[in-house]
Amino acid sequence: MAQNLFIGSLAYATTDDTLKAFFEQIGEVSSARVITDRDSGRSKGFGFVEFTDEANNQKAVDQLDGKELDGRAISVGLARPKEDRPRRDFGGNDRGNGGGDGGSFRQRSW
Repeated sequence: MAQNLFIGSLAYATTDDTLKAFFEQIGEVSSARVITDRDSGRSKGFGFVEFTDEANNQKAVDQLDGKELDGRAISVGLARPKEDRPRRDFGGNDRGNGGGDGGSFRQRSW
C-alpha cells in the first residue's frame, strides 16, 4: 500500500486541484484529496496527497512543510496508516450501538 502524506492547516478555499498543482512542483501526484464535511461540503482543513514515486514523500515534507498555500502555512507529514489510529469511543455500552437502551428504535407495546 502506498504511503500518503497528511496535509494540515489547509485554507477552506483549497480544492483537490489546487492541492495537486501545489505538490506537483515536487513530482507526479497520483492523488490529492481535500477532506470535506459530509453535511456541509465545506473543507475540514486537511487532506492527503499521494505521489506516484514514494521517494518524493520525504522531499515534499522537507521542502513544503510550513510553506504557504492559498494564504495559509500548511503542515506536511507522513500519514499514519488507518490501523495505527485509535478507535473513536462514543461512550455508551459495550454492544457498539452507542446507547444503553438496546438501540435507537423503541419496541411497540401493542
